[in-house]
Amino acid sequence: MKIGLVGYQGSGKSTLFELLSGHKPDVSKSHLGQVGMTTVPDERFDRLVAFHKPKKISPAKIDLFDTPGLLKGDNAQNAQRLGIIRESSALAQVIGVFNGVDPIAEARAFEDDMILADLQVVGNRIEKLKKDLLRPRPATEKDELTAELGALEFVVAKLSDGQTLRGIPFTEVQDKATKSFALLTRKPKMVVLNTPDSAVDAKQLADLHAIGITAIAGPVGLELEVASLPEEDRALFASEMGLTESCRSKLLRAIFEITEQITFYTCDEKEVHAWLLKRGSSALEAAGTIHTDLARGFIRADIMSTEDLLRLGSEKEVKAHGLFRTEGKESPIRDGDEIVIRFSV
Repeated sequence: MKIGLVGYQGSGKSTLFELLSGHKPDVSKSHLGQVGMTTVPDERFDRLVAFHKPKKISPAKIDLFDTPGLLKGDNAQNAQRLGIIRESSALAQVIGVFNGVDPIAEARAFEDDMILADLQVVGNRIEKLKKDLLRPRPATEKDELTAELGALEFVVAKLSDGQTLRGIPFTEVQDKATKSFALLTRKPKMVVLNTPDSAVDAKQLADLHAIGITAIAGPVGLELEVASLPEEDRALFASEMGLTESCRSKLLRAIFEITEQITFYTCDEKEVHAWLLKRGSSALEAAGTIHTDLARGFIRADIMSTEDLLRLGSEKEVKAHGLFRTEGKESPIRDGDEIVIRFSV
């Protein structure tokens, strides 16, 4: 999963990238973006590591994409810069809450830029389809092009009305017609209010939540200063500055919320590994997340809750309490499941 850190120039987007990934932004890559990675904090994973004492540990990780900053009011350049953002799975817009910036106005302005960018790519395809339909073609091919045109015209109607596509159910034809565009306004999105100090304006957060935007707030620059201190000094400095829960933890929790992610685990004496999976996914999809061979040769999944294992102390006790499950391909995986895939290839 790749999270695009997006926003207008000067918002503190690259500072957040450095805080999360530990990598300083490379100025030479500012027009293309820079990729880094962050480990997902997971108390459950830490407890499993202490329980199993494995030789290797693999916590869940998320890719971060520090995307090119947009220019306010420059639609031509912004459309090009937004094109790079399309490879992201979800978007976190950073808004610098300095000098009286209105977070709602800036969030809506960014949405407008994305709407224009989506209109451009879909509109270009519509023009091509209309020309193709004027040429002689077999009836079946013409039917396919007509269906695609209808699907894209539906999308354009929504965008032209100023709507994003987030949360709008698509038909199979609409999904197929728009898949290659990686539409920006359909991606899960949240807002990060970058504050100058630890004081957070609760009203700003409440106003964003009231219009359906998931939002968090925190002093990104200040937290980066704390992270650069010797480890033994960080807790004291953070306390003096009034820092409680870090932006990193709040951001990753919000990302899980908007992308509907859960965590499952594979564990033995060799390795404890945390995996990310979309909520509602099946045992077969979990197997494929681990390795394609496990999905191809899937027989069954042996599953227990990590909480049950840690509470009862052994797999034997989990079974004795009737809490061990043997599931087939279609069975849903729950957050916190520890699973073993039985397979044959």
